[in-house]
Formats: sequence, structure tokens, C-alpha cells
Amino acid sequence: MSHRSAPASRRTILIRAAALTGLPLLVAAGGAQAAGTLPQATAKYQVKPGPNGQTCDACAYYVPKAGKPAAAGECKLVAGSIEPKGWCQLFAPAPKH
Repeated sequence: MSHRSAPASRRTILIRAAALTGLPLLVAAGGAQAAGTLPQATAKYQVKPGPNGQTCDACAYYVPKAGKPAAAGECKLVAGSIEPKGWCQLFAPAPKH
């Protein structure tokens, strides 16, 4: 039995595309560690894990608080304080080292 996720909605695709197109500008400006500006409501941020146990601390955009991995950090895309075990629809798995 396979579990297939529902196809991304048009809104999700547009939000992700908008977020990703702005990311190179942040990197070029030297602000790759800067907090994001996308409102949490727009990203559908929540303080609990998402589908399949996805969490912010496993996302490529999450920036943990220095020396305090269990404390709320920041996101390169989403504004505000971000819980490590939270989730939003912009989740992108962090590369494995």
C-alpha cells in the first residue's frame, strides 16, 4: 500500500515560487541568515509538526538560536519566532551531510 500526498495546490505553488525567487536576493546581499518577512499566516506556520513528522529544525530555511537548539529560532523566509518542532507549507528538507 503506498501513501501518496495530495498534489500541491496552485496557491501553495505560487507561495513557494515567490519565496524561492527572493532567496537568491538575500544571499547576494549577504543576508542569508536574515529573518524572513513572509507573514506566518501566509506560510500557514503552526507550532506542531507537519505531515510525515516534518519539523522546522529539519528544514533548509530554519536558523537555530546559537547555543540553544531547543529554543525558538528564525526562518530565512517566514517572519517571527519559529519553534524547532513547528512546521509551515514552505518546508524544504535540509540537505543531509
